[in-house]
Amino acid sequence: MIPILLRLRAAISWRFLTCVLLGGLGWCVVTAMASAAVYSGVVESVAPAAKSITIRVTSTDKTMTFKLAPNAKVAIGTKNGDLGDVEEGQSATVTTIGNGDVASRVTIRSTADAAAKPGAKAAPKTTKTKATAATPSRVAAAAAAPGDWPQYRGPNRDNISTETGLLDRWPDEGPTLVWTRTGFGEGYSAVSVAGDAIYTLGSRGNDEMLFAVDRESGNPKWAIRTGRNRDDGTGNGPRGTPTVDGELVYALGANGDLVCAKTADGDIVWKLNILEEFQGSNIVWGISESVLIDGEKLICTPGGRAATVVALDKRTGRPVWRSLIQGAPQAGYSSPIAIDVGNVRQYVNFVHTAVVSVRASDGEPMWGQRASANGTANCSSPVAADDVVFTASGYDTGGALFRLASRSNATASEVVYTTKEMKNHHGGMVLLDGYVYGFDESILTCLDLRTGKPAWQNRSVGKGSLTCADGKLFLRSEGGPIALAIATPKGYEELGRFDQPQRSGRPAWAHPVVAGGRLYIRDQDKLLAFDVRK
Repeated sequence: MIPILLRLRAAISWRFLTCVLLGGLGWCVVTAMASAAVYSGVVESVAPAAKSITIRVTSTDKTMTFKLAPNAKVAIGTKNGDLGDVEEGQSATVTTIGNGDVASRVTIRSTADAAAKPGAKAAPKTTKTKATAATPSRVAAAAAAPGDWPQYRGPNRDNISTETGLLDRWPDEGPTLVWTRTGFGEGYSAVSVAGDAIYTLGSRGNDEMLFAVDRESGNPKWAIRTGRNRDDGTGNGPRGTPTVDGELVYALGANGDLVCAKTADGDIVWKLNILEEFQGSNIVWGISESVLIDGEKLICTPGGRAATVVALDKRTGRPVWRSLIQGAPQAGYSSPIAIDVGNVRQYVNFVHTAVVSVRASDGEPMWGQRASANGTANCSSPVAADDVVFTASGYDTGGALFRLASRSNATASEVVYTTKEMKNHHGGMVLLDGYVYGFDESILTCLDLRTGKPAWQNRSVGKGSLTCADGKLFLRSEGGPIALAIATPKGYEELGRFDQPQRSGRPAWAHPVVAGGRLYIRDQDKLLAFDVRK
């Protein structure tokens, strides 16, 4: 563990500092004394000499000019840059000091058209772009072709698709059902879509299975056994979603069985059980993590006595490093993300007791926070923008915003605020243009990231899960309809809803996926594909 003094030194730039011992964690927590605003949009103009940048903010369609603070950072993708490298038409996220117009950080993503083809020109000034996530380049992305969704929560693990040209409104009967396929058994796995195939996990008798089906028709390509099935009173079968990385696909089952297989034919390259390998015991409702591929490393959270978080060589399964959090907490039900804070890359995830961060290079524990963790099940993955992370959980806990600061290859965290108005159980969240969209239990909520206060709330869908594509929210109620709404802080505006045909008797907990103009809905034994293109 990094000594407390080092954590204090990493955070010494903050004006007010309080250290508390978080039970067995013993990590430094910086007391929140300030707020920041985050704006996303398209670069209208840039003045390097004057150290200012003007963007058209996506959520309001208004232009705003920001003056860079003396120590402000400019990032071009994942690399440091300066204003001279910024061009009109690029997507930008600006983080300000307080709620003013002085910028502490400017992050440039790419051209304004996130789905632009090679050689495409940047959008002109007058072009209004579709909403994009705040700094999606900060989150580790699997190699993804346009229209692919190669892992849980999409290419950037932010639950946002870059697709455009989707239906602006659904017909009364809902979008066209292209096909329905059965044979996937029990489980709550969503789907990953890459190349010509769709991948998901399910069960057959006493076995957990990894399935690959043809993307166009849904017809089977191959299926392999990954481990033994897990019986559970809340629903049997695997919970995680496969991760596709080039010619390999990775799947983690509810009993901790981790398999790497070839996408072409399902041939197993390597396999191991993360609980047995790292001295872990299974959690109440089974391992639910979807593993993260970051470069040559596979990141997962066994929550064992030998390692809380591990990095494995993705080609061999051999450990690269092991990270043991103080107190050896068990795994949560969440999946990790990768972020860069200053020059420090790190992996952030829930464990049973807290949100934790470990350094990507060597697994050194960086920071931990309990403010949004409950003692039962922490399920929803963190969302990140610039130097802040928002996490939330259910069981009457709610959410918290953490501000991060790095120095000397270490990162410290502070709680900016907590909120009871995003008790997100397991339906996931979307962070878009400074607003967090998610289900506060059964209330769909748009939360202002700066303040933690709702911009609006709506109960018409009921508790569920969501994803975002083409500036719209695709909403799946766990017990009822599938709905479409505009992703805007101005208010809830529904664009259609329908009842899923052939519903199983189980709650609809697998998240919806939008890829290649289709909406994929996994419901236990069934997988349904709907055409949502114009």
